[in-house]
Amino acid sequence: MRVVTEPEYKPRKAGPLEVAKAVFWSFLGIRKRAAHEKDAVTIKPVQVIVAGIIGAVIFVLSLIMLVRYITS
Repeated sequence: MRVVTEPEYKPRKAGPLEVAKAVFWSFLGIRKRAAHEKDAVTIKPVQVIVAGIIGAVIFVLSLIMLVRYITS
């Protein structure tokens, strides 16, 4: 006989758009506590690292393009 003391609950995984949105708001430094707590449960650290690297590359490339446009 199996006794379950806590309901077996698996939090759902965050989708790519949710991860991108969380990383974007983290880049700006604006986060609500409720959103942070929800993200801490649904987003895996690997997702944050990959999205952060992609976001940083996009940010740097856009700055380079902007500087080249202004200086040309």
